[in-house]
Amino acid sequence: MHSRPGSRSLAPARSLSYQLGLAVTLVQQLALVFPVLLFSMVAHEYAHGYAAYRQGDLTAYQLGRLTWNPVKHIDPFMTLLLPALLAWMGGPIFGGAKPVPVNPRNYRQYKRGDIIVSLAGVATNLVIAFALVPLVVLVGLIGQQVPGLVRPLGILQLMFAQGIIINLVLVAFNLIPIPPLDGSHVFKYLLPPQWSLQYQRLGGIGLLLLFALLSFGRPIVNLWMAPAFILGRLAQQFYIPFLLPNPFGV
Repeated sequence: MHSRPGSRSLAPARSLSYQLGLAVTLVQQLALVFPVLLFSMVAHEYAHGYAAYRQGDLTAYQLGRLTWNPVKHIDPFMTLLLPALLAWMGGPIFGGAKPVPVNPRNYRQYKRGDIIVSLAGVATNLVIAFALVPLVVLVGLIGQQVPGLVRPLGILQLMFAQGIIINLVLVAFNLIPIPPLDGSHVFKYLLPPQWSLQYQRLGGIGLLLLFALLSFGRPIVNLWMAPAFILGRLAQQFYIPFLLPNPFGV
């Protein structure tokens, strides 16, 4: 039995501030980020489990992980302690949900099933990002028509706006071809068999390699993340005319 990689949530402060376009306090920002980030991670993991179910593997379902209950997907270390510790140390911040358990041997077609299950999480995050754009606009239109709801709707709108860039970053981040991230489960099939076996063995030190990349390879990471930020800026240009006044009065 194997576990699917969790949603590794890289959340650079610059990306969030650019997306918000507002100066809010750290506490306010965390209050806005955490709900949408948690939902995005749960959706990512649920997608892995559901895709595995559709490919013939019932492991996640039988273990009660094919659920939207966030408690089932929270890992005390990866979801809570590690991001908090990295933030306190001033290092690159990332974390993850509890990986969904799957058994690839149950897939009707191993290679096809492995690729589908691996990409299901990032595909879900991409759909969420695109779906949030019209929601930001819709909330803005409602707020313009109902002035009494401007403040609560403004907070909701900020959550949706942050959700766009968060999910785009999750897509790019999880596609980094470092085991056990999702991208590695596709990249391994592009390698010759012997190279693929050696490559998959990197999973044992994958987190260390990832931390080293985030710490010392920022130019590479920034280049890899560029498409996510470009799409985020395009989305921002679309919804800016519908933004409500800053609900925090800053």
